[in-house]
Amino acid sequence: MKKTRGKLLLLAMAMQLTAWGTAYAAGPAFMHTGSRTTQPVGHYEFCQKIPQECNERTPKQAPVELTRKLWAKIVSINNSVNTRITPRTDMELWGKEEVWSYPNSGFGDCEDYALEKRRALMNIGIPAGDLLMTVARQPNGDGHAVLTVRTSLGEFILDNLETRVLSWTNTDYTYLKRQSSQNSGAWVTINDGRSDAVASVR
Repeated sequence: MKKTRGKLLLLAMAMQLTAWGTAYAAGPAFMHTGSRTTQPVGHYEFCQKIPQECNERTPKQAPVELTRKLWAKIVSINNSVNTRITPRTDMELWGKEEVWSYPNSGFGDCEDYALEKRRALMNIGIPAGDLLMTVARQPNGDGHAVLTVRTSLGEFILDNLETRVLSWTNTDYTYLKRQSSQNSGAWVTINDGRSDAVASVR
């Protein structure tokens, strides 16, 4: 079983590395962000527990340069976290809704996957301002959290429900709000141009 899982992971990574050419050819695609908005309750409580995670200040600057090498690392980290974390709801883990935490136990829900990917990508040198926790709405109306990675070739989504790293425009989500690229403790609205949905606290 482990060998089969490993082969599938390698196949997925190979397909994603092949997709590099598509990402390069497609040209940059960036979300349109607006004014400051409310911080999700789960993120606020996460910041109260680990203040240093929400104190990062990043000067306004160009997004990180997306090279073939960096793309490979992003794909690898996305696949690694998706593979080694087992999905569990906050109610199952904590007995209540909306607890944002690192999945150190090996279990977590969508925002926990995203937080872990953010931590791993920061550890390889990507600035906090290019790794943004993002709240979206799925086509069925359910809330969801993903990680947006800002790069010179556009913004890409790392998602526990999708094995591929996709440009945000190639996903089916309605994006509501995300961390500010200059202040990890602040959140801003998103108008993705595909819906009139209004950002709200999850």
